[in-house]
Amino acid sequence: MKSMHRFGEKKYGWPRLSLAVAAAALLFSGAVSLRAQVVPAGDAGGLNLTAGASISGFAVQYGDRKMLGVTAFVDADTRRRIGIEAEGRFLEFHQTANVHAETYSVGPRYHLTFGRFQTYAKGLVGFGIFHYPYGYGTDSDLVISPGVGVEYRLSRRVRWRMGEFEYQYWPQFHYGALSTYGISTGLRIRIN
Repeated sequence: MKSMHRFGEKKYGWPRLSLAVAAAALLFSGAVSLRAQVVPAGDAGGLNLTAGASISGFAVQYGDRKMLGVTAFVDADTRRRIGIEAEGRFLEFHQTANVHAETYSVGPRYHLTFGRFQTYAKGLVGFGIFHYPYGYGTDSDLVISPGVGVEYRLSRRVRWRMGEFEYQYWPQFHYGALSTYGISTGLRIRIN
């Protein structure tokens, strides 16, 4: 039987998990940048770095809770529609019995642009920290987070993340697999 962990204890080594996430990001970024031919000047790649924040409403399967939270994210997109997204999501508001969760994940992002609109799909992997009722304990688990969304370009540097749907699957949760899903809206600002 899987054991529950008190706050501060680690289920599996953070260095091992961090190394796995970093290796996946490096492999993905290497696959994007490796080319055997020269790219014509008019079709040069380039990297757009953006950062943003959003507010989220999520349904958490544990006790059928509805929670609110904030998300911070960073995107590194190429002009060839492929990029990487890293996000931290904090479901801290509208708690009952002090139940809350945080997730930290990274993964590939694919986008298509139609005028001022941009649609995207992402497949993130990372870890989540779940806080049980009344401070009883915490659980650190693998989290798989696919998502889709639509953004609207407000200006050259600012996009409104009109709506994003994300599904989170916690396959190793203490009491059996846990699912959460929700929607988010916010702003994304181009850094470079």
